[in-house]
Amino acid sequence: MNPKLKEVALVFFKLGCFAFGGPAAHIAMMEDEIIEKRKWMTRDYFLDLIGTTNLIPGPNSTEMTMHCGYERAGKAGLFVAGISFIFPATLITALLAYLYVEYGQLPEVEPFIYGIKPAVLAIIAAAILKLGRKAIKNTELIILGVIVLIACLLGVNEIIALLIGGLFGMLYFYLKTKAPTDLKSISPIFIFLGVNVTVTKITSIKLFLIFLKVGAILYGSGYVLFAYLDAELVTTGILSRAELIDAIAIGQFTPGPVLSTSTFIGYQLSGFTGALLATSGIFLPSFLFVLILNPFIPRMRNSLILGHFLDSVNVAAVAVMIAVLIVMSRETLIEWQSVTIAVIGIFLTFKTKISTIWTIIIGALLGFLLITFTA
Repeated sequence: MNPKLKEVALVFFKLGCFAFGGPAAHIAMMEDEIIEKRKWMTRDYFLDLIGTTNLIPGPNSTEMTMHCGYERAGKAGLFVAGISFIFPATLITALLAYLYVEYGQLPEVEPFIYGIKPAVLAIIAAAILKLGRKAIKNTELIILGVIVLIACLLGVNEIIALLIGGLFGMLYFYLKTKAPTDLKSISPIFIFLGVNVTVTKITSIKLFLIFLKVGAILYGSGYVLFAYLDAELVTTGILSRAELIDAIAIGQFTPGPVLSTSTFIGYQLSGFTGALLATSGIFLPSFLFVLILNPFIPRMRNSLILGHFLDSVNVAAVAVMIAVLIVMSRETLIEWQSVTIAVIGIFLTFKTKISTIWTIIIGALLGFLLITFTA
């Protein structure tokens, strides 16, 4: 195997095994592995990838792995990175689905998850500081970031906040510089949006096409995924709501993308064949979107007006990460055990050179010990 492809496969397989805590945590761990340790790209370009990825459908952190793989090893790297990151979650989820179908219950993993949640808070905070330093280039961008942060905390949809923030910033800086619009540079966005519209028209009751449709139009968190799957599967009588809730829970406490929920549901409906079809369907659009979008990102940066758009979206993306950190902290730091783990996570992240993966493992073990022996 090509050495670069092998490196991509190993890095993202390792991340796929330990990437708990949602997209913000996944991207924070990626930043540590890709920028800090391996320097595959500049932090500025990594920010551009985050900003543009937030504006397309699909699981953001999974699409970031594809972008990083593309940058390191070309188109083949895109597919190797994405598959390597997805594979551990789908394998674990398929195994849990088998146990669920056979025995009607899930393994007891809550103590470990309890410890992982506060540990990832420190990892996200570290990434915010590093990315924020690069994203904040002037006072206007600070103000824009604060506005987006407030909007997110008030309940405005993250994607809407990002898009409006990017467009507002682009317009402001364009008017400030009074530079001419480069229509040729904008055209890739319209091409991309056109592809998106085409994909979202796919409709079918077949398992693969149901998940292909969801993967093509999915924006937002696991709660949005729940709503989509509820509409596609529960209201049509294909799945019970209790089964869907169990499937979403599996996606939440396994590593990697929450879309591994599809593997669990596919297995429930049609065994291993169904798991494979559902997983392939929900992730396939992401591979397509990244394949189309990635070559245009450097051109967007070179365009003056789209460069302003990227700067604004990047600051907005950091603001969204801060909002996620605040919400997660409110939900997580409610007992002395979780606060203790968070403090240890902060020490490990900011005062040592330990890998983020070890921070996750230590958090999980502490969660198990504290819950088991202090309950």
